[in-house]
Amino acid sequence: MELEKPLVLREQGDAGGAGGQVQFVPRSASMDDRDPASGCLHEKKRLPAFTWEVRANNRSYHMQFKKKFAFCLTKKKYAGNAIKTAKYNILTFLPLNLYEQFHRMANIYFVFVILLQTIPEISTLPWYTLLFPLSCLLTIRALRDLIDDIGRHQSDRNINNRPCEILSGKSFRWQKWCDICVGDIVRLRKESFVPADMLLLCSSEPSSLCYVETADIDGETNLKFRQALPVTHWELMSEGSVAAFDGRVTCEEPNSRMHSFTGTLQWRGETYSLDSERILLRGCKLRNTDFCYGLVIYAGFDSKIMRNCGKIKQKKTKLDRMMDRLVIIIFLVLLAMSLCLAIASGFWAKTFQEKHTYLSAFYKHTAPAKQAFFSFWGFAILLSIIIPMSMYITFEFIYLVNSFFINWDLEMYYAVKDIPAKARSTSLNDQLGQIEYIFSDKTGTLTQNIMSFKKCCINGTVYGPNAAHHRGQSRSGYWLWQQQEMPFAVEHGFLTTVGSGLTWSHRAEKMSDSNDVALLEAARRDSDPVLREFLRLLALCHTVMVEERGDQLVYQAASPDEEALVLAARDLGYVFLSRTQDTITISELGVKRTYEVLAMLDFNSDRKRMSVLVRDPQGTIRLYTKGADTVILERLRSRGPSETFTERALDRFAEETLRTLCLASKVVSEAEYCEWSRRHQEASILLQDRVWQLDSLYEEMEQNLELLGVTAIEDKLQDGVPETIQLLKLGNIKVWVLTGDKQETAMNIGYACKLLTDDMEILEEKEVSEILEAHWVRNSRSSSRKAPGSRCLSQQHPGTSCHKKRALIISGDFLDKMLHTGEVLMKKEGWLWQWLPCRGAMDPQEQGSLVEKAFVDLATSCQAVICCRVTPKQKALIVQLVKKHKKATTLAIGDGANDVNMIKTADIGVGISGLEGMQAVQCSDYALAQFSYLQRLLLVHGRWAYLRICKFLRYFFYKTFAGLMAQVWFAFHSGFTAQPLYEGWFLALYNVFYTAHPVLSVGLLEQDVSAKKSLEFPELYAIGQQDELFNYRIFGVTLLHGVSTSLASFYIALWAFKDCVGSKVVGDYESFSVTVATSALLSVLVEIILDTKHWTALSFLMVTASLLLFCLFSYLTQSIDAFRIAPAIFRFPDASQNALTDPYVLLVVLLSLVVNTVPSLTVRSYHAITGRRSIQQKICSKARREPEPSVELRAHVHRGSFRRRSSYAFSHQEGYAGLITRGDSLRTKGTCATGALHPQGTAPPSPSCHGPSP
Repeated sequence: MELEKPLVLREQGDAGGAGGQVQFVPRSASMDDRDPASGCLHEKKRLPAFTWEVRANNRSYHMQFKKKFAFCLTKKKYAGNAIKTAKYNILTFLPLNLYEQFHRMANIYFVFVILLQTIPEISTLPWYTLLFPLSCLLTIRALRDLIDDIGRHQSDRNINNRPCEILSGKSFRWQKWCDICVGDIVRLRKESFVPADMLLLCSSEPSSLCYVETADIDGETNLKFRQALPVTHWELMSEGSVAAFDGRVTCEEPNSRMHSFTGTLQWRGETYSLDSERILLRGCKLRNTDFCYGLVIYAGFDSKIMRNCGKIKQKKTKLDRMMDRLVIIIFLVLLAMSLCLAIASGFWAKTFQEKHTYLSAFYKHTAPAKQAFFSFWGFAILLSIIIPMSMYITFEFIYLVNSFFINWDLEMYYAVKDIPAKARSTSLNDQLGQIEYIFSDKTGTLTQNIMSFKKCCINGTVYGPNAAHHRGQSRSGYWLWQQQEMPFAVEHGFLTTVGSGLTWSHRAEKMSDSNDVALLEAARRDSDPVLREFLRLLALCHTVMVEERGDQLVYQAASPDEEALVLAARDLGYVFLSRTQDTITISELGVKRTYEVLAMLDFNSDRKRMSVLVRDPQGTIRLYTKGADTVILERLRSRGPSETFTERALDRFAEETLRTLCLASKVVSEAEYCEWSRRHQEASILLQDRVWQLDSLYEEMEQNLELLGVTAIEDKLQDGVPETIQLLKLGNIKVWVLTGDKQETAMNIGYACKLLTDDMEILEEKEVSEILEAHWVRNSRSSSRKAPGSRCLSQQHPGTSCHKKRALIISGDFLDKMLHTGEVLMKKEGWLWQWLPCRGAMDPQEQGSLVEKAFVDLATSCQAVICCRVTPKQKALIVQLVKKHKKATTLAIGDGANDVNMIKTADIGVGISGLEGMQAVQCSDYALAQFSYLQRLLLVHGRWAYLRICKFLRYFFYKTFAGLMAQVWFAFHSGFTAQPLYEGWFLALYNVFYTAHPVLSVGLLEQDVSAKKSLEFPELYAIGQQDELFNYRIFGVTLLHGVSTSLASFYIALWAFKDCVGSKVVGDYESFSVTVATSALLSVLVEIILDTKHWTALSFLMVTASLLLFCLFSYLTQSIDAFRIAPAIFRFPDASQNALTDPYVLLVVLLSLVVNTVPSLTVRSYHAITGRRSIQQKICSKARREPEPSVELRAHVHRGSFRRRSSYAFSHQEGYAGLITRGDSLRTKGTCATGALHPQGTAPPSPSCHGPSP
């Protein structure tokens, strides 16, 4: 099915200009427009029409437009900026919450029983006695939901009430975020957040550049730049001109595509094209820019980040869903039993009337059919307590207390920032013990986004930690450098440095405190020309900006990688001081030197390198280049011993998962430069193929290089990440990394955190396409016999062993093509769709489902999956696909707003409380300060919670069946009259006081192994993944166990009471009832005692309390005084005292207890004799074997893979070199950003005469 193509603007004329005519060309829809819940495209989102028109400073224009949203209802087309993430308000809380609660089958069941109790003819208990516990249950859950929603309201209120400056009339006034409307002009100041998606009009920076940090959106702290149109930059020079601005923006409708924007600005009769480089997204933070003005394009829920947040979903655990099904099953069984007993009642009544005709007067108005009808409803009410409301109330209490245990765990308390773990949802704890897949963000979740310069190799000499033991392998020897972390680790994109006035001797004294003795001494001697050029390159070849603030230098870098290198050079005596459009000044060991910048050869993801062409003070022209080893080594002039050793150092750095850069240089002759510069100038003004021509010239210049050395930077992981991932993998949990970062960086982090290992085969997009193609070819041949399967996917790749470890690494674009349009390998004429079996009989949705399933089956067969360059909606879609096709329990963990949709989609959402804001935390179910705490959350708290809830359910059902099924057996001996066997008070208190406390202690405190053992043996976690502790089989066994206990208790007592014998001639109905009740109660308590593994003082207290409460309430409800006051309510006067003081009755109770306990002891003995080991025995056996090797942060096995070394340290975006050489990013000294944006009379700068801009 071919989609209609929307339109995208393409500018004609000068590619670098801002003006010119525009035309429209087709553009395909993206995967971002898919609904993660369904995995399908929505027609309305598929065709983003250019009908969104924004007029500056014209609120009345936007207020007049309406759009339909439900039936005939309408709302404003242009949303306000106020957001509302809460579910309820004052009016909707009660009806909406009740509606959600009655989605639980148990609540519907309880209401049904209460309605039956209101009918006097069939009622066995007053209806209000059942309404009260149901009201308590609904109230407890409603209060929990209300508390959660109040937190959302407070968060919404805090965000909506943030202050901002909005243009009102001729001046700006301080108002709130919620007051912003589409078309308003907002003034933002430094360090403030962007309140809505805005078109940048102008800023205080040169050429109206604007630096933003997107940490609150994607967790990345490196700076990104946006630039206003030149026309708005020069024309909007004051507040008055901004107030008079009446431009009109026409663009695409609001959508979720974070990295794209297409539109036009029409102003003063001219049309200017707009793209994402002109847009400031909501949630960005203004950095290194004093202030800027922006025109609001999308506000509130129309903004891109809010479009990616998804909806709040009602989450239910697997046990919750199973309980709903069990309630239905039990209810149907209950109705069947009631029907059978009612039919038997009718037959019994008919037989009785026929046999005893002399009593016909008593049955004159009671026909057998009528008797059966009322008996049916009587039995339905009598047996309804098999599903007690007290179980659900206790359920909620156990969930709440287990959540407190998570909050109180000091092992998950991050003292550095005073952040404890927090269970924000109290109803998902048991699901923490059943996780099969973890989907993790990278930046800010696995890493700290802090770059630290760790090692380097210069002219065959390695400097860095742990290098001394390799001294004999180098011509120059090794020296120990940086025993601890370097002091110039970078965070937040800037760092204040010591001013340029400091002398070299002062620096040397400062550096000696850092143990950089070897490298420091070598730099101080200044005798090695290669080392001198190496450090000079670090100080010259970069796009870092510097600003003087008093006697301080403040570096502003586009990426933490670059700043780490510049700071390393600074601390070794080569200090970057200042730059202009065509010069750069550095201090070399205290001597200031100014270099003329002839050209900057910018970085991009294809080139994987950047270069700078400079003329030194002596007039020599040099090219300095840094980049990935895969592109630098192949451009070297020659390969000698130094280069060979440097390659070995690269391998070692790669084994240590460090991000590497190769540094090289060469001398360029004057004649060569003049010729190259002329051609470069010609290529720079081309209208067509400009980028290709420039890349060819760059390639020509960057040849015959001389290798200087290698740098190694550590992208610092959070503490304990490798150990945590290793433990999770041992616990049979698969970890997928979903990141918006580039593939090289993601792979590097994958190796660093042990997600990827040396023995894994890496499947990239080409291999995935081949495997899927072979899979469909194979299945198409057998399509007539069976549906396409995926069991052979792991063997499709040539040369791949079915048991070889594999990892899958793909990009968001590849996912888009494969899952959305089926365009993978379209050069083969759409093989993917051609090989689909029965494709002629399938609709596109079914075909897409088969493609999705094949991909998911392949991905889940791999030990690790890394998805790069994925959008927030793609993250959520991947989670949804695994849930849909594998029926797996998923957990998503992230720290930024781009992770919110993924967190909401997963079964469990975990937010990291970090530096990047609180959006992820506010939408999460659990909040942690560090990724490493995940191991304790899952392997300890999650497994314990699952164990406790399963045991609680098992024994609650057991004690209910054991105690109350005797009602059914009694019916066979009471004429099927639905007469209760037990005293009414015993029925009311059995589940509330007599047996609730021991089961409650199991639900709160039970442990099979300690927390230490749980972490030491993560394999135990698989029990929850396989649903071993509570499933339909376990429920069936529990049912049979409870029925057998009730049978033994009832019929042993019936056998004993068949003849009226005993010292007190006890044989009445009341004594029989007390005997059966006591036998069942003690049998239940002994069974719980036998199966409790972890005994505490509270456990003993609970069992003791149950017995004492049974004695106490039996005495109170069966006293003579109570009977005299209300004989209709207290119907068993002195029954327990008469029965339980008779030795004969006590022997009967003892016999019942022995008969009920012997089977449990027999089963345990059988398991011990036949060798079926318990969990503790398995642990002891494993502990006696050779222990598992400890998890290490660094691997020391030689990879021998040249491709592995492609993880280079370069993470900033393309375009910074052009900004510098054009002078756009350079601020003139003394420029004061006050009052007007531009001083009156300021003219645009004239073109530079020092060299062409790239």
